[in-house]
Amino acid sequence: HVQLVESGGDSVQAGGSLRLSCAASGYTLNMLCMAWFRQVPGREREGVAGIATGGSATGYADSVKGRFTISQNNAKSTVYLQMNNLKPDDTAMYYCAAREWGGDLCRWLRAAFMHSWGQGTQVTVS
Repeated sequence: HVQLVESGGDSVQAGGSLRLSCAASGYTLNMLCMAWFRQVPGREREGVAGIATGGSATGYADSVKGRFTISQNNAKSTVYLQMNNLKPDDTAMYYCAAREWGGDLCRWLRAAFMHSWGQGTQVTVS
């Protein structure tokens, strides 16, 4: 069972940047594929960015391509989401998610594919 803890959420002005972190424990990143999702109250959870097991490939929602970058540090068992040129529409609770032995599946950004979730970190852009 993998535990995920997100951090880095904050309130920023439009055009600013934030970096979210997701620390994983219980599994090494070589056993997981990872993804970031976000959710606004009253709306479905939306996939933002995913990274394949081992960090070999990534995938992004069209709404964040060119602005967000997902990466991982295997030694720290941490996945990051660098968010640049933030817009008010990026305001949401951001969740880290993992799937054991997921291979490339996390790049599909489907919530139903994920096995474990963090508690979320709030990003507010004004």
